[in-house]
Amino acid sequence: MHGFRLWSRICPATGREGYVPVAFVFTGKTAAQRESRMGRLEQAARRYFAGTPYPWAGFTAVDYHQAVPVVVTELERITADPARAAGRVWRRLGREEWQTLSEALDNPDGERLYRMEEEQSRRRQAKRKAAEREAQRPVCTRCGTKFTDERWQSVIQTSWRSTGDTLCGPCWKEDVDRAEAERAARREAEEAAAREAAEADAKKGRGLFGRRR
Repeated sequence: MHGFRLWSRICPATGREGYVPVAFVFTGKTAAQRESRMGRLEQAARRYFAGTPYPWAGFTAVDYHQAVPVVVTELERITADPARAAGRVWRRLGREEWQTLSEALDNPDGERLYRMEEEQSRRRQAKRKAAEREAQRPVCTRCGTKFTDERWQSVIQTSWRSTGDTLCGPCWKEDVDRAEAERAARREAEEAAAREAAEADAKKGRGLFGRRR
């Protein structure tokens, strides 16, 4: 590709810099000779047109942002096709098939595939994190039921620890209700005892007063 100047441009879709496509039209001599010349061009220009695989595991997309789209064709192929240059008469260096010019310049394994694989990777990571979090979810030491998100969060947010932290919501509430009922029963018993003592004192006082009279 000596003698050719590569012009870069900003892709309106991605906002990233890319290179203006370069096209070569071969003519003359025999088909075998034209094929040989295209092969030599492909070998010499590989470092210009070859994309770079994304380095992340599981990604098959190719980064073409710093690659020059180079397409080749033959004048004889164009004139033989009913659609002329609009037909499937172009081959993108690095590919085997003959395509239309728009197909040859497209990168189905580039940005679009990258976005799709990126989303798939994000979903896999989210699923893995959810599984890891689920594996850490506490289990009630009484009934064996897993904590709900609400119960788990309430235990995490509590500034002081208690034996009730190992219980699920229903078991914890059962203990709280039982404790409250026991406290209420004690209060009632204490109040009743206090009333009985007061009544006994009152009766005793009245008895002493009556005897003095």
